[in-house]
Amino acid sequence: MVKFTILAGGFAQFIATYLFDSEAGSLTLVKQNPTGENPSWIASHPKNSSILYAVNEVSPTGNLQSFAVDSDGELSLVDTVSTGGNGPTFTNPLATGEVTAMNFGSPNCAFIATDPGNPLRFLRPSPLVNFPVGNGPSNPHMSLEHKGEVFVPDLGGDKIWRLVRDGVPGKFKIQGQINVDVGSGPRHIAIHDNILFIVSETVSTLTAMEIPPAPNGTALPLIANVSTIPSNSLNAKFAAAEILISTPTSQFPDPLIYVSNRNLGPEFDPRGDTIAIFELKRTSINTAMDHPSVNSKRMLRSPRNTQSPATSASSLSLIAQVPTGLKQIRSMSLGPVTSGGDEFLIAGANMDGGVAVFRRVKQGRNLTEIARNEKIASRTSFVFV
Repeated sequence: MVKFTILAGGFAQFIATYLFDSEAGSLTLVKQNPTGENPSWIASHPKNSSILYAVNEVSPTGNLQSFAVDSDGELSLVDTVSTGGNGPTFTNPLATGEVTAMNFGSPNCAFIATDPGNPLRFLRPSPLVNFPVGNGPSNPHMSLEHKGEVFVPDLGGDKIWRLVRDGVPGKFKIQGQINVDVGSGPRHIAIHDNILFIVSETVSTLTAMEIPPAPNGTALPLIANVSTIPSNSLNAKFAAAEILISTPTSQFPDPLIYVSNRNLGPEFDPRGDTIAIFELKRTSINTAMDHPSVNSKRMLRSPRNTQSPATSASSLSLIAQVPTGLKQIRSMSLGPVTSGGDEFLIAGANMDGGVAVFRRVKQGRNLTEIARNEKIASRTSFVFV
């Protein structure tokens, strides 16, 4: 029997602790841990799961908080620091020791340094990074560390900013950008095998492209661009939200892409919002051509194979659209690979439906609900402890 302790943030004044029993198929609300207002996004320290960070998504200025997590999933607040901007909607700790804060309501973000001897403590001050959008909109929504860079999708600016550390801890600078279609609204991103996957909220698409060499102010041609919206006849507007890419294992050999679809109404599917499952298929194309060669001595014609360098064609294939019973699904998370937790995916409603746990079946190509808890109607981010 495997039990998982799961923490869940949301728009309230607490972070919830759940206990998921995979054998019994139960999800139990254990505790509501007091926090600052609206800890909408939470993230665990990459090397120490007893350390948790959370943003307080409030206006006009948000906060970043750190918590100590005990073995039962109970939180103790340790430190709080301003993010320097409006409505921070995302945070994650970096390998360099900083913790990010994406100020969605401001054209800036913060990289808040921590004490190298105690990552629960924030160092002050940490300068803001301002995005050069002039009078245009800028809504940084996420940060993702990759090979010494931090990629920041800007939902309002229609760019993926590329940032690097600039000397002292907490100081970062923009070194380039990847432009995306105007009006697409890039919300969240993931990277696999040097391919950048972008979920765009405004147009509800999943896009794949090779990452251009840095620094860069352009974008390489798209590998694929597909809609995430489920096929139906609803009078509704959709807004894609979260993206996960599974880690290949013996049980789940293919890296599959999971995207959450929020239905903003006015008409709703009684089965709830969906999670779309995609696979990136790459096919090598052999451009060999057969040409006749002539042996002048014997005057015999034989085939000669002239082969151009192989190219590849890629496509994003929709495998499934899985109804979740959740209204306005926002975030989701896969369990840890090390304990076999990646067999499970947890997701929450931003409006109604509570929290649901799904088992990945058919090698991850479909999902089956195995547990649900509706004691709290809305949860927006998750961490397996």
